[in-house]
Amino acid sequence: MEKLQPNCSYHIFNHANGFENIFIEDENYRFFLDKYNQYILPIAETYAYCLLPNHFHLVVRIRRREVLEEVFRNFKSTNFSKVQNFEKVEVTDNMIEYYISKQFANLFSCYTQSFNKVNKRRGSLFLKNFRREPIKNKAYFMNAVIYTHRNPVHHAFCDRYTDWSYTSFCEIKERNSQIIEVDKLLRMFGGRDSFIDLHEQSANKFRESLIADL
Repeated sequence: MEKLQPNCSYHIFNHANGFENIFIEDENYRFFLDKYNQYILPIAETYAYCLLPNHFHLVVRIRRREVLEEVFRNFKSTNFSKVQNFEKVEVTDNMIEYYISKQFANLFSCYTQSFNKVNKRRGSLFLKNFRREPIKNKAYFMNAVIYTHRNPVHHAFCDRYTDWSYTSFCEIKERNSQIIEVDKLLRMFGGRDSFIDLHEQSANKFRESLIADL
């Protein structure tokens, strides 16, 4: 499994471990996003998300190494205050890579523990190794964002991608998000109108493909 690297973009997705759902009620979605803010926002910029009953998608860019090193040092100084002169210790690439991976593991573990307690279940909830696809160019990045927002329709959870509550599309459209790097994303798409138009074009092509297969 490829390690997540600083200053690189990824399409990340994970699925329930088995046939259970990972999100059952509205509070589950809200709790996951709250913990996402806690664990992932310090280490990654987020450009799209979609939470579905049995899986989720993210489009992220891991923060620059110098930012990660500062976050890592602050974390360590808070949690390991007995370490002498920690600010002078060299932070290696392996330490940064481990810290990035650990933050995702903490997100999944924290959510699972809470979910299990509320639903009186035991064991893992997510697949052990979440999948990640490196995003190498702008076109792939934009397509990953659009695909993420269109995913509820792709899996037949709703008829229109705008109807699904737990994606970042409406937050971006309304320029109001605590998670998404809205301004950076809209600049990449050439503005808000272009962002909306490209989503509509993709949705129309997907509908046409379904009709053609009938």
